Amino acid sequence: MTDLATTDRLLRAQWLRLREWLDELDLDSTQAPSVLPGWRVADLVAHLGRSLEALAVTQPAPAGVAPVPLGDYLATYAPRAESIDEATRALAAQISDDPLAALDRVAESAFTQLHDLRATGPDPVVQARVAPLLLSDLALTRLLELVVHGDDLDRSLPHAPGDVVLDEALAVVADALLRVLLGEGGWSLEVVEPRAWVRLACGRTPVDAATIGSALRPVHTSESLPELAGHLPVL
Repeated sequence: MTDLATTDRLLRAQWLRLREWLDELDLDSTQAPSVLPGWRVADLVAHLGRSLEALAVTQPAPAGVAPVPLGDYLATYAPRAESIDEATRALAAQISDDPLAALDRVAESAFTQLHDLRATGPDPVVQARVAPLLLSDLALTRLLELVVHGDDLDRSLPHAPGDVVLDEALAVVADALLRVLLGEGGWSLEVVEPRAWVRLACGRTPVDAATIGSALRPVHTSESLPELAGHLPVL
């Protein structure tokens, strides 16, 4: 498990890395198609802002409210795919005149709110858009968004300079996704290659024996990989 202070630090560092990378893009690049079907690079950029806005609008949960587990929160993504797509496209159109300035504004609000929420307790329960969860888990979902979509941007524009994703942030996200998977089956597995695992867990690569074997392995060498195809992608 990663503590809230570490996740907070990595979230800010990963955002700064992404923001620096975006500064190197020209406007023509953002109109190019992304690796996500039906989305332009501009839509991916807008989605980064929407991901941070989710933190900016989060409030403390009422007393006595129980948080949902991280895996249950991530499970809400698939049913909301259509509404997420619509909201992302609408935001991309809304901020098209100056998307990076819009991202800067929402990032400032998000990190200010994260600071204020942390001041309410060591790891308070907060009310996010769709469910209450621990602040540490909410921050982790925001880091996951930046890592996964940062990698999407990297793959969409392979000739852009530098790697968008920080190694430490990638490792933390990979570990979190593995914990969610292990919660379903109780297997003893470890990550072989974090980037391969994150892409597999998030539906970026086909689920087959080869991709699973390149990403995960049993902790005990005497064991074989369990049948995981029915449990992937994680989200």
